[in-house]
Amino acid sequence: MEHNIETLLANINGFVPADKQQLEDFRIQYAGKKGVLNDFFNTMKTLPNDQKRAFGQQVNVLKNAIEEKLLAFRQQFENTDDVDSSLDLSLPAEPLQLGSHHPISLVRQQITDIFSRIGFTISEGPEIEDDWHNFSALNFPEEHPARDMQDTFFINNENKIALRTHTSSVQVRVMENSQPPIRTISPGRVYRNEAISARAHCFFHQVEGLYIDEDVSFADMKQTLLYFAREMFGANTEIRLRPSYFPFTEPSAEMDVTCFLCNGKGCNVCKYSGWVEIMGCGMVDPQVLDNCGIDSTKYSGYAFGMGIERITMLKYAVKDLRIFSENDVRFLRQFSGQQL
Repeated sequence: MEHNIETLLANINGFVPADKQQLEDFRIQYAGKKGVLNDFFNTMKTLPNDQKRAFGQQVNVLKNAIEEKLLAFRQQFENTDDVDSSLDLSLPAEPLQLGSHHPISLVRQQITDIFSRIGFTISEGPEIEDDWHNFSALNFPEEHPARDMQDTFFINNENKIALRTHTSSVQVRVMENSQPPIRTISPGRVYRNEAISARAHCFFHQVEGLYIDEDVSFADMKQTLLYFAREMFGANTEIRLRPSYFPFTEPSAEMDVTCFLCNGKGCNVCKYSGWVEIMGCGMVDPQVLDNCGIDSTKYSGYAFGMGIERITMLKYAVKDLRIFSENDVRFLRQFSGQQL
């Protein structure tokens, strides 16, 4: 009997079923009601008491070997049940396509990085604003066109609560809650009630900057903006300032940069002038400082603002503003691999 058990153990350890049916046949042969293991238990009942202990230990070894074999191959067959046998599992997997940053996010981050290097902090504020922060504190008179329903999305016309039309409202909040020196930029989304076209949209993104301290001059603003232009568009970029008008700055100017696509020689993007307009700027009106609780007799400052879409369109030669908000993956895939 001992020799028989050793032979069976050798057969069990060497058994490798090809499929589930062979494994089931093995179970019936060794562990079924009429199987080998049951026969051994019946035999043990007829043995003298002094032989039962040794024989029982051998039968238990055999039982454990059978159970381990059944468990191992049951798990193996269960794991392969759903595998298509026609698939070649040795083939490499198809690579996953990584997403990309939106071009607006890329340019916004580049702009904030440039100004952060020269000490500007980043300020944010609410997109729903009251009349004071959006208009009155910034010297917009009651009859100014921007207050008209055609230009502004009013949420509550009676209380003059509206979606902000510029991020200058963030600058007002900064000035109300801090004292000079103030050096900050305010990136964010703004809203205007305009017809959507290739050059205009009802929402877009701005970055506005503000610097207030003692003895701040127009020359300080010019050097700051020249630094930004050369960091953004290249070391050979030049700027020019043209007189303009904004209610919250005096004097005010529009800033152009040499066209970086044709290097100032003239092309269809710059309308063959060699210059491209990118922002408005000027010295903060003393009345705005007083409105925000800053002593205009002691402090002065400059402010500037630019549309991120405008910069992005120029940088990547995009001709239609609407494509930035259409979520066309074919367009967005062009920016894969670019890092913030």
